[in-house]
Amino acid sequence: MNKTAIVARRARVGVFGFFFLAGLVMGLWAAGLPSLNDRLDLGPALLGRVLLLISAGALASMLLAGRLVDRWGSRRLCWIAGPLSGVALLGPALAPSAWVLMVLAVVFGMGLGVMEIAMNAHSVEVERCYGRPVISAFHGTWSLGGAAGGGITSLVLQAGLDAQGLLVVAAIVVPFLYLPAARLLLPDAYTRPAPQHAAEGVYADGSADGDAGKPAEGAAGGSGGGSLKWGLIALLGVAAFAGHLSEGAAIDWAALHARMVLETDPALAPLAYTIFSIAMTTVRLLGDPIRARLGSVLTIRLAGVLATAGYVLVLVSPLLGDPLRVVCAWTGWALAGVGLATVVPVLFSAVGAAGGRVGRALAMVTAFGYTGLLLGPAVLGFVAEAASLPVALFIPAVLAAVVTAAGSPAIRALLALPAATSSPETSPAPASVHD
Repeated sequence: MNKTAIVARRARVGVFGFFFLAGLVMGLWAAGLPSLNDRLDLGPALLGRVLLLISAGALASMLLAGRLVDRWGSRRLCWIAGPLSGVALLGPALAPSAWVLMVLAVVFGMGLGVMEIAMNAHSVEVERCYGRPVISAFHGTWSLGGAAGGGITSLVLQAGLDAQGLLVVAAIVVPFLYLPAARLLLPDAYTRPAPQHAAEGVYADGSADGDAGKPAEGAAGGSGGGSLKWGLIALLGVAAFAGHLSEGAAIDWAALHARMVLETDPALAPLAYTIFSIAMTTVRLLGDPIRARLGSVLTIRLAGVLATAGYVLVLVSPLLGDPLRVVCAWTGWALAGVGLATVVPVLFSAVGAAGGRVGRALAMVTAFGYTGLLLGPAVLGFVAEAASLPVALFIPAVLAAVVTAAGSPAIRALLALPAATSSPETSPAPASVHD
């Protein structure tokens, strides 16, 4: 086994650690929300503002993080962002009032946003070095980390302990847990483009490193050296926005649809979301061999088709009698989870496959996606209030089809770009590692 293969294997383990711990932080935060709400007597309105501020902080920091990745390298940013994202839990944990919490929520969100870009950029670079698809399993590990955070919080509360104390302990312990994983990440020489090649091209925001190069003839939407034009990034962003909004709709409304529209038993209603979550996590953990066999373009096409078919089943389920209506809806949520599971990994991987610096392009695509995740629940809520929940769910059903309509041509154009020229010292050839 050559040196690059050994380095790639180690880095893959390190990135698994980062995704799991990032999911753990989010799981601890989300599961501790009820206790935080009770301690500060927030109420739905103030709690909604806090969540909005966290998202706003994350979105604002993502674009900055993309520039930092391109300037410093994803490894260095992971070393900083990982521990700081854990320490940031102290803000919500120790906030003495709702107003202080809202200020600290922005800081917490900024930590999450930088962490999101840093670890995803490194995952793209690990896949490039690894020589085959590996990104999907990272996102599945993030889901497992979130589940672990929720489970730990539940056990602590059942033991009669304080959720606030758990967040404080996590803020102290988690940063140290990041360190062993960080030591396994790719060295800078495997992630940072050579200066002479990084200079070839203009970034989508118009800034340049060194002398700007002209787009290669026949390369749709991009220029040499892996730089991407606004049109192509926008198309990728639309696919990410559509996928995230459709995912957010399932997360926030699947159980409510089962209870309010299908009139299922209160104890059975949460199973709708559980089925969606299990399907998504399973496919993410096992999805890399699927993408390796089908290719990114066909995978993103199937993702949109399956997710759309899933939402169609959910929409027609009220027309059926018991118990078929529930089975139909559950099947629909399962299909939606299977389809949407591959959207983010495929889009991120395609950005990496274009070569060159991925930070700013990845940050902008991620920001598009998080905007969908942020706006989705609110928009669907307004539509459901004005019309009905089934009418509101037409929106993610249509957007699931947009995943295919925008994602397929965007990825095809990305894969047609000439990847950045590499040198053995700065961008080793793919390791083609096989487990």
